[in-house]
Amino acid sequence: MTQVHNRIKILRTERGLSRQALADAVGVNFQTVGYLERGDYNASLELALKLADFFEVPVETLFSLEPFPSLSGQLRSMKGE
Repeated sequence: MTQVHNRIKILRTERGLSRQALADAVGVNFQTVGYLERGDYNASLELALKLADFFEVPVETLFSLEPFPSLSGQLRSMKGE
C-alpha cells in the first residue's frame, strides 16, 4: 500500500483541538485520527475531503504522496541558507 503523508496533527494542534474533538467534527472514532496522524491508515476520499473542508484548506495541502518538507527546512530556505 502506498504511504499517504498528511499534516493532520500539525493543523489539529495548531488549532488547539484534541483528537476527540476532530473526530467528532468529521464523524469518525478518535482512534482513527491517531491512526491517520501516525500514517497507520490512509483516509478514504470522503474522509480526506471532510478533513480538508473542516480545516478550510485544499486537500493537497493536507495530504500528499511525497513527504512534506520539514518546517525547519522551509524556514532555512526562506532565509536563504
